[in-house]
Amino acid sequence: MISDSHSQDDCWCDGPPRLKLGNDEVHVWRATLRVGQSVLQSLHSTLSPDERIKVERFYFPKDRDRSIAARAVLRLILSRYLEVEPAQLRFYYNRFGKPALIGQSGADTLHFNMSHSGELALYAIARGREIGVDVEHVREDFASEQIAERFFSPSEVAMLHALPFNMRTRGFFNCWTRKEAYIKARGEGLSLPLDRFDVSLTPGEPAALLRVSESKPEIDDEIAGDGKLEASRWSLRELSPGPCCAAAIAVQGHGWQLKCWQWT
Repeated sequence: MISDSHSQDDCWCDGPPRLKLGNDEVHVWRATLRVGQSVLQSLHSTLSPDERIKVERFYFPKDRDRSIAARAVLRLILSRYLEVEPAQLRFYYNRFGKPALIGQSGADTLHFNMSHSGELALYAIARGREIGVDVEHVREDFASEQIAERFFSPSEVAMLHALPFNMRTRGFFNCWTRKEAYIKARGEGLSLPLDRFDVSLTPGEPAALLRVSESKPEIDDEIAGDGKLEASRWSLRELSPGPCCAAAIAVQGHGWQLKCWQWT
């Protein structure tokens, strides 16, 4: 059990038989999406009709199977907190596509988010506070200067260029996952452009949301404020779900404790 300000490595333990999630806790689950066909059929049966339609849109069977597993495992995890059957869960989506639970006792206070890259999935759960998670496989061919200059803020690009060459790929993915986690926690899609807020990215330094500009680019920053007030409402945390992976969570507020579980 570690706080949001702790730098200790994450310990992915098997989840307990009975789950309790306090208002001062954040749970993150790690799961593999590589499952056998018999298990996949069982997982598919928990999905709602609209989810089944969505997964069938994938052209490649591998992508379809991973989507089935990702959605079904989310249902299985949430069902343990709410003590209901996974197939009974109902979701609604805001206009930017962020899902939330409806219809179950306590569902209105349970916030969640998921992300998957390849066969690895992460699920972040909190009570009474918004949350976002992102995981990416670290790829040197993706961590290009052109992509950074297109999607990162000028301050982040400068921080990235200041890193030693051998640290830039990790710095790039630190930045990418932290920005994605914050965007997903806000639940506003790209209505908040990625270059209008700054996150830390230097490997070995704590994850942090440094500044958020809520203004339009043409409005002077002195009029909009220095952007630190909104940043102070959030905490970021780097996760270590496995080798060659970068991951982060963004959580509304501070003073929470993190528990990392392995889904089996």
